[in-house]
Amino acid sequence: MTKPTKAPKAERSAAKIAFDLLTAEDDGRVCKDIPESACRDQPQNFLIHVISLSLTKAADGFINPKLVLSWILTAMGAPGFFVGLLVPVREAGALLPQLFIAGFLRSLPLRKYAWALGSFVQGACAAGIALAALLLRGFELGLVVVGLLALLAVARSVCSVSYKDVLGKTVGKSRRGTATGTASTVAAAVVILYALTISSGMFEKQYLVIVGLFMAAGFWLLSSVLFLSLTEEKGATEGGGNPFAVAKEHLGYVFSDGQLGLFILTRGLLIATALAPPFMVALQAQDVREGVAGLGWLLLASALASLCSSYVWGRLADVSSRKVLMLSGACAGVALLLTVLCARLDWLQETWQLPVLLFGLMVAYEGVRLGRSTHLVDMANPDKRAAYTALSNTVIGVLLLLGGVFSVVAKVYGEVTVLAWFCGMSFAACLSASRLREVQSED
Repeated sequence: MTKPTKAPKAERSAAKIAFDLLTAEDDGRVCKDIPESACRDQPQNFLIHVISLSLTKAADGFINPKLVLSWILTAMGAPGFFVGLLVPVREAGALLPQLFIAGFLRSLPLRKYAWALGSFVQGACAAGIALAALLLRGFELGLVVVGLLALLAVARSVCSVSYKDVLGKTVGKSRRGTATGTASTVAAAVVILYALTISSGMFEKQYLVIVGLFMAAGFWLLSSVLFLSLTEEKGATEGGGNPFAVAKEHLGYVFSDGQLGLFILTRGLLIATALAPPFMVALQAQDVREGVAGLGWLLLASALASLCSSYVWGRLADVSSRKVLMLSGACAGVALLLTVLCARLDWLQETWQLPVLLFGLMVAYEGVRLGRSTHLVDMANPDKRAAYTALSNTVIGVLLLLGGVFSVVAKVYGEVTVLAWFCGMSFAACLSASRLREVQSED
């Protein structure tokens, strides 16, 4: 009868070792903001978070709509209309439903099941996209890929709302940024290997990209199963109900909580880091995406930025997510300013220059992602965390849809004008972030 208890102890011990190595546990704050019962399982839960997130983030890199899916549709004869829909469908589709989904998720005492289901659906959609790339061409391929991407985006929205709530219940306040930052770093390393393989020219690129889609599907399905092993305490279920009534109630938080409104303003300005890359690529006279290794080099620049910065940003976010948002805005502003200057001086003719500038912007983007996630989780109390997450994500989804206007501006005034505007938005975000509270120092 003693055997069943020894295995979990050994398992927990291994998880505890990994937890201590990654978090440098030495300040007695590991159980801040979580129940005592959850504290006991925190090392194991922390490791599950890191592995699950690493898998899903790697899957995101393998199916990157801005680069991978757009390359597939272009190479296989899909109309340009579908290529233009990829990023808006993915980004806005993942954010806009959240305000309404949150009301239902609020009624679930255990939200890990919602996240696992969302990850499973994303994996199924990725597998469907891979099969479509093998079997379809032209208009039919574009229609199926965009449709499956829309479904994948909705499943992603379920994961986004439920994840921050589960993270807030299972990992202490001073360790959450480290968990997400470590996962981003691991995922970036995997994507770098994938990008280098594509860039090497040793294999037929179309074959590798489709294999990558199947691998992304496997990553999502595996993370779905793994996440179910989390030890999650039951949470409050009040507030679940009619999604429209709940959404209307949630909108009131923007006016009743000034810090939430300021956070949404800051995050809204920082969408410049997400919208800018396509316009940066368009500046280059010789489109690097059409070269034999162009797709790989762009993926490599993005993944290297994540690998080099994610863990550092995560650790800094545990100390001050406010300062991370400020620094990220400043870094993005500098990267975009340099891009504008190089474009004006006609210094973007070499293939390597664009990936270097993209690398700088993506370092800032990683800071934005980790800073905003950590700040929101630590700013909101447990009863409002899911609502705040859904509200802010829905507002940002609307702004991303409106961001399509920049494509029109680029056609009329040029990409440099749009990038100069994004540069101003980034510096403005730095100023608005400076007015946020230091939520990590609050008890």
